[in-house]
Amino acid sequence: MRIIQKDTIHQITFYNRQSLSVNCYFVEEEDSLTLVDTAVAAGSHEILQFADKIGKPITRILLTHLHHDHVGGLDALKEMLPDAIVYISGREARLMSGDYTLDPEELDTPILGIIPNNLKTRADVLLKDGDQIGSLIALSAPGHTPGSMAFFDTRNKNLIAGDTFQTEGGIAVAGQLRPLFPFLSKNTWDKQASLASALKLREYSPLLLAVGHGEMLELPCADMDRAIKEAECNLELEK
Repeated sequence: MRIIQKDTIHQITFYNRQSLSVNCYFVEEEDSLTLVDTAVAAGSHEILQFADKIGKPITRILLTHLHHDHVGGLDALKEMLPDAIVYISGREARLMSGDYTLDPEELDTPILGIIPNNLKTRADVLLKDGDQIGSLIALSAPGHTPGSMAFFDTRNKNLIAGDTFQTEGGIAVAGQLRPLFPFLSKNTWDKQASLASALKLREYSPLLLAVGHGEMLELPCADMDRAIKEAECNLELEK
């Protein structure tokens, strides 16, 4: 496990045997912690130990989306933190209950990636675009999955983008191939929707970009613009 703090955000990174990374985050509020994603099941005790070091209780668990590497520790953490409130988008909650049907306006292609079918935990709150959770605003960001969300800190313009962007292997919009970390490309459901979500997140002009896989980027807008431009060109070529 590796921990990096920038302002009110702590990036907690776990690695597998191939040294591939997955991140979750603590966002510090005045008297509590919000955990964004839960990473892998094996890391649950380490997450709690780190919270003890910070000295604040974990009162909220926010989920960007339901892929296994983002919710792997959810059941264990909820069992140890029964009072923590679990948040997920209403659209993603359908996947949580085993409903993989697509809405009429959604891309008619299978939802990709590993989504656990044995989660015991269910969300306490179903999020929609614009909801406020502590200092964070929930932003609907479909594309990687139908109900993906990002979270924007109103205090300091930190953006937790989930898998809408990656920085592992080089910055990219979800759906665009990075050979050193190809998994987001392989497991993105709707590349066009992912691009639209990337454009939406860029409009917030974040001062820090925190993603599910890879390093945090300070002053990321130029890098985001470059990734968006590449995605636009690639999708135009695919038409």
